[in-house]
Amino acid sequence: QVQLVESGGGLVQTGGSLRLSCAASGSIFSIDDMHWYRQAPGQERELVATITSYGTTYYEDSVKGRFTISRDNAKNTVYLQMNSLKPEDIGVYYCNLYIKPGPRYGYWGQGTQVTVSS
Repeated sequence: QVQLVESGGGLVQTGGSLRLSCAASGSIFSIDDMHWYRQAPGQERELVATITSYGTTYYEDSVKGRFTISRDNAKNTVYLQMNSLKPEDIGVYYCNLYIKPGPRYGYWGQGTQVTVSS
């Protein structure tokens, strides 16, 4: 059994910062790719950032230069540092971790709300 617990969301003004965390616990042998997705109101869930087990990162174009994804393998945790937040960053942010052993498309966090006031 694996559990993911997200934290760090909240309300911030335009230009502000938030740091999201997603900690995994339970029966974990290893963790491959770690992802952050977001779902804006009325929109489909979209991939925001990825970090591989090698530390390679990927960012969606609109967040490049503002968001930083990182991982702490000792803590089975992935982070998303979000700076210079904009109203278009509003949404529910979900972590998705490819944990071994585990399901084909990984485990999902419960989601954390990010709201940016203009």
